[in-house]
Amino acid sequence: MIHDLIIIGGGPAGCAAAVYAARKRLKTLFITKDFESQSVVSEQIFNWIGTVSLSGKELGENFKKHVLANVGDSLEVKERELISKIEKNGENFDIFIGEEISPRQLNTEQSSNEKEQDNGRGKYQAKAVLIATGSRRRKLEAKGADIFEHKGLTYCASCDGPIFADQDVVVIGGGNAGFESAAQLLAYCKSVTLLHRSDSFKADEITVEKVLANPKMKAYKNVEILEVTGDKFVDGIIFKDKITGEQTDLKVTGIFVETGQLPNTDLVKDLVELDGIKKIKVDPMNQRSSVAGIWAAGDCTNGLYHQNNIAAGDAVKALEDIYIYVSNK
Repeated sequence: MIHDLIIIGGGPAGCAAAVYAARKRLKTLFITKDFESQSVVSEQIFNWIGTVSLSGKELGENFKKHVLANVGDSLEVKERELISKIEKNGENFDIFIGEEISPRQLNTEQSSNEKEQDNGRGKYQAKAVLIATGSRRRKLEAKGADIFEHKGLTYCASCDGPIFADQDVVVIGGGNAGFESAAQLLAYCKSVTLLHRSDSFKADEITVEKVLANPKMKAYKNVEILEVTGDKFVDGIIFKDKITGEQTDLKVTGIFVETGQLPNTDLVKDLVELDGIKKIKVDPMNQRSSVAGIWAAGDCTNGLYHQNNIAAGDAVKALEDIYIYVSNK
């Protein structure tokens, strides 16, 4: 079976696209590992338009409800699937299921004529593809960081923060994610120290002011992280002032890393044009990639700004263009 459209990704971009595709009656297959976007780590989100406040978990649950409410003749959902590669096949596209997914993780109700077989891998076919795969967290590059991951060093304050109640912790990263994590940790940690590599914070000014006003909060700029220390678990972090060269050995039991994202674009790395950090280059007018028939939206693209509302808007923009494209094929 050749679908009109296959959407890959279950964050705000993918889910917005799925709803719009269903309303436009495009024969659409929506594929996602889960509905947990990057915002799942946010304790509270205050800028999702139409909702004063909700948690990242609630936002993901709402995405899923909205998509599933539109399932029917036009929209089919495949959850718990990963896509390994997309290939051009004439005027259409082959979308391959990743080999790392075990058979019992796949939807067993899928009929054999829907999923063709190619060298043991399942594949789907579509006239058009929307990539909405988002991005993943950038790992901390410092001595000992890999050793102490999940042993005091974590990439999810929302998930692991309460474990460090009444303890001294560090947040690495001066963007909104870093300051939001710090704000959450201040609610129950003994102290929070934020370390940032640049000379100015990237977070919203109002957020920076509010967080730094807390007496339990400290922040350092222009620092280089040298080492995460400990025995079985983290007991400290060593960093250097990049201007003075002075080193500090700070005793902490928890380290929360918020140093940015890397786009999830390996599935199209040999197909569409990427920028220097492997984000999909798109036309901002319609979200088209360099390959006709492939669109991209959200954090996997080279858009200047990345937020939930922007990702959803990009996807809606793409769907308007996709509808015209498919209708004219």
